[in-house]
Amino acid sequence: MARKVNSFWNKNKSWIIPVGIVVVLFLFLLMWFVGSYNGLISTRENVYTQWANVETQYQRRADLIPNLVETVSAFATQERTVFEEVTTARASVGKIQLSAEDLSDPVKVKAFADAQAQLGGALTKLLAVAENYPQLKSGENFLALQSQLEGTENRIAVSRRDYNEAVKVLNIRVQRIPTVIIANMFGFDKATPFEADEGAETVPVVAFPEITD
Repeated sequence: MARKVNSFWNKNKSWIIPVGIVVVLFLFLLMWFVGSYNGLISTRENVYTQWANVETQYQRRADLIPNLVETVSAFATQERTVFEEVTTARASVGKIQLSAEDLSDPVKVKAFADAQAQLGGALTKLLAVAENYPQLKSGENFLALQSQLEGTENRIAVSRRDYNEAVKVLNIRVQRIPTVIIANMFGFDKATPFEADEGAETVPVVAFPEITD
């Protein structure tokens, strides 16, 4: 049996070795291809997950606004302009919905960021109103809402940072050789970081009327 095997090998080794090398190279390339593709999928899904966290925290903030406006308006009935600005900004935010595919569109991401920055500025004005109303500032309901809002703003900052980190990883992978080949083959696009324009959340100074007894 061994003699037959040796004889077969001697007669056919001229093509067995090249075929073996080709098979090994094919398996290596297949493993690399599958690993790279799955890696891109995981990286992109992480971007989607982190974006969902961003949206969740912004929605949490939006959900707090009606109660906050109602609480402040009970003391500051004449600050209608501020209340209307907050309400309008909240409505504008609600009209902008981004899908996972939209994250590769800088224009749509910027529109979302600008709307959120506008709402953030309006909220800052609303909270500034409380400075003129000591009873409101010390009210249990207002303090609870303010605490929830501050906690939400912190979570927004964290979720935005995590999203931007995930975007950075994805954008590097879809541009780096050799994974850029697979990215181009299967349509893996770069995602857009979430960054507000410089000064976009700077709230102008607002002079509120003095309260007289």
